[in-house]
Amino acid sequence: MPKTPMPKFDASQAITNELIRILERGVLPWRQPWTAGERMRPLRHGGEAYKGINNFLLTLRTIMAGYSSPYWMSFAQANALGAKIRKGEKSSLVVFYGQGHTESTADQKEDVGDAEAPHAFRFQKSYRVFNACQIEGLPDSFYPDPEPVPEHPPSETIPHMQAFFDAIDITTVFTGKEAYYLPPVDKVYMPSITRFQDPRNFYGVWAHELAHATKAPHRLNRDFGFSKFGNTSYAREEIVAELTSVFLGQTLGFTAHTLEMNAAYLHNWLRVLRSDTGAIFRHAADAQRACDYLIARSEAVRAGEGARAA
Repeated sequence: MPKTPMPKFDASQAITNELIRILERGVLPWRQPWTAGERMRPLRHGGEAYKGINNFLLTLRTIMAGYSSPYWMSFAQANALGAKIRKGEKSSLVVFYGQGHTESTADQKEDVGDAEAPHAFRFQKSYRVFNACQIEGLPDSFYPDPEPVPEHPPSETIPHMQAFFDAIDITTVFTGKEAYYLPPVDKVYMPSITRFQDPRNFYGVWAHELAHATKAPHRLNRDFGFSKFGNTSYAREEIVAELTSVFLGQTLGFTAHTLEMNAAYLHNWLRVLRSDTGAIFRHAADAQRACDYLIARSEAVRAGEGARAA
């Protein structure tokens, strides 16, 4: 009797199911404060920072497990460094995107007018990594001392964060008690920093709303269709804004924050994840693009100001 083949492992489904289980507890763990600056951005064993979905996944696992090292590596990479995984430690799943080529069919060759033209395709592979805190025998450099988290008085700006946001050429109006982006006038509206007990929450909210502003046609032109409060298009855009705030906060030293955190917000995440196993991967990529855009705009304006001053 022939054996029933084992079902092929689906990394997207496994990662999405993991996120769903976490969200069903009623929390967004990545909103827990982390040490300011680069130290808590997940790094490959060679020091290169993870981006997009892998950044988000490993940040989430770092916070939930309480790891103090930002470094991650595979079993083989640990062995190559003369180290070994501690017995009983569980790996974390990450993904790799690549591009391959296949020989074109006769029809494709005729269409492109080149008998030798290959057919390009993208593929996803998954692999498993361990945090340095799960490994023994690594050099001390893989366990950097934690940076102290500075205290900031309520209602006072944080200079390096304020300078970053002030330089972004998207108009922000400080008024009222609500935070939102208004597309018809292309403006972000924010409460004053005096309304926030922790100024880092002020910058977390500001990052969230500026992320929404990046969807404008003259910026990143991100469009999930007609959006109204509570529908799927709205939920997808909220996920992008949340992750953009996570990514920006890793560099500047704040965590994602919104003025409201309720069951409806969590429900939006769950509805999207349950209906589309590829959603978190696409929206993490959207968020990385939004983060990169905001950083580039801030740096460009400040570079221009520096050149004029010189």
